[in-house]
Order: sequence, then C-alpha cells, then structure tokens
Amino acid sequence: MSENLKTIRELADELGVSKQAIWQKIKRDTSIDLRQFTSTKGNTVYVNVDGQKTIKSMFKNGSSTKEHQHKDDIDDNEKDAVYDQDEVKFLRNLVSEIQSEKKELHKLLDQQQRLALQDKQLLEEYKAEIKDLKALTMAPHDDGEKEVTSDKQPEPENSTPESQPKPKKWWRFGK
Repeated sequence: MSENLKTIRELADELGVSKQAIWQKIKRDTSIDLRQFTSTKGNTVYVNVDGQKTIKSMFKNGSSTKEHQHKDDIDDNEKDAVYDQDEVKFLRNLVSEIQSEKKELHKLLDQQQRLALQDKQLLEEYKAEIKDLKALTMAPHDDGEKEVTSDKQPEPENSTPESQPKPKKWWRFGK
C-alpha cells in the first residue's frame, strides 16, 4: 500500500511491543477516536500518519512497554494492597460480629440450662408435695386395705340386718 499507511502489526514491530499492547493503549485512552486515524481493508486495520504519531506518543510517554508494564504492575500492586486492606478490615469486622453473636448465644444457652434446672427442681418439689398429700388422705385399716377418709360416709348406728326395712314386693298374686 502507501508508505503513509501502516498496519497495527507494523507499528507494533516498530515500537517493539505486541499488537495487544497497542489495542489496550487505544482502548484505555478515551481521547483517541481510532476511526479518524484508521481505515480497514478486510480484517486488516491501516493507521495513517497522524494515528501513527498519536500511538507512538502514547508509547513514548511510557518510554517502553517494560517500564510501562512495571508502572502498571506497581499501580496494580498498590490497588491490590488497598483492596487487601479493605478486605482485611471487612473480614475483621465480620469476625468480631461473629464472636459477639457467639457470646450472646452462649449467654442464652446458659440461661436456658438454668431455667431447665429450675423447672426440674420445681417438678421434684411438686411430686414430693403430692406424695405427702396422698399419704395424709389415706388411712390404713386392720385388714390391710386403704380407704380414703375424705370419701368415707358415716355409717348408721343400726347396721344390723334385722333393723333394715325389707323391700316390698310389687307382685301379690298368691296372697
């Protein structure tokens, strides 16, 4: 083609970088409108002289890709360090919340166990009271049987069979 137009591959070889590095620079720099500096034929992108100067200036500011990558690595490391610090703070807060919830759960469990013990003691006391009340209401007889005194009816004094009235018969056929 023309000497004025170069492909991205040719520019990358000239600058000593990869095609991907050039595309990444172009994508990062929003002030560059690639359409005004390029033309395409099939899948090949050709860059005009103004575009070549712009791309070369982007790489001259970083001197070389190694220096630029080193600078990016340092920036990434700083970002990672800040991210790691934020993550550590978040995790520490999360751990402290979990520990406080754990303490609260231990308090509640202790309280529940104390209440269960109190209930058990009260139940034993009530059983003992009931047993005592049953013992008071039961009176032993000579023949070994127990009879409830509160249910006992007073017997009439004339308990002989002769003194009790005889039932009247309702049929009187033979008399």
